[in-house]
Amino acid sequence: METEDPLDAYSRVVTRVASTVLPSVASLAVRSPRGEGAGSASVISDDGLLLTSAHVVVGARAAEATFSDGTSVMVDVVGRDVLSDLAVLRARGPVAAAVPLGDAAALRVGQLVVALGNPMGLAGSVTAGIVSNLGRSLPTASGRVIDEVIQTDAALNPGNSGGVLADGAGRMVGVNTAVAGIGLGLAVPINRGTREIIEKLTTTGRVRRAWLGIVGARVQLAPELAARVGSPTGLQVAGVAPGSPAELADIHRGDIVVSLDGNDVVTSTSIQKLMVEDAIDRQVEMTVWRNGALVDVFVVPRELVDAP
Repeated sequence: METEDPLDAYSRVVTRVASTVLPSVASLAVRSPRGEGAGSASVISDDGLLLTSAHVVVGARAAEATFSDGTSVMVDVVGRDVLSDLAVLRARGPVAAAVPLGDAAALRVGQLVVALGNPMGLAGSVTAGIVSNLGRSLPTASGRVIDEVIQTDAALNPGNSGGVLADGAGRMVGVNTAVAGIGLGLAVPINRGTREIIEKLTTTGRVRRAWLGIVGARVQLAPELAARVGSPTGLQVAGVAPGSPAELADIHRGDIVVSLDGNDVVTSTSIQKLMVEDAIDRQVEMTVWRNGALVDVFVVPRELVDAP
């Protein structure tokens, strides 16, 4: 007599993902001048590269990775990027097979996802849930935000950070983070942009970005101004960093930025997206609403260095 499968369809998917992905997820033990810490990491290449969260390895040059089969290997921090909360590690010895990378751009709200990591030091833990929402923003310690963050109801706790968020096919679609708080499931997406960041970290150890030196808030524009600039909102400058490119360009508190380098500006994130490597040391035009008039100024972004 044929034995009945005790697993339903949902359970079969989760157990399959767990059995294929979990061997490639490691528990990280981190020691740095800031003290001891823990997190998770996953193998992403056959030549020993691992991916984790930048905040897991802050201040560290190396860590110890322990896999579910009990094997351990030292890993070196190749590069970390605080502004995407991603870090690349390289193992000093053999590691498990790589987790295939998926594309978070293909995710849909309600889709099954599986989180694998080491919460509370409990190695090899698996939780499952659905994609609760997409396109969330996650503030970082630097004051900038990570865009397109995945929200899931799969439980995440300290130690999960750096672990895998996988789809039903066992592909990594996100890097889990628990910095938002216990029980709130967020993951940095694996997409075209983060793949480029991972490549930069692997090859150069860092990601170059431009910097203006302004902070602001989204404000509603008067109907007449909105019609002129083609946007109902703009970014009102709340502060200008001393000695920054914005200060040198004579940007003032109270100015409302409506465009930068030919692009509409409505939030701080809008500016952040434009502050990429090719904007460094390149003169760009900024249009602001000041004292009842649209004023064009020219600003030269500098490279952002020593990000916290």
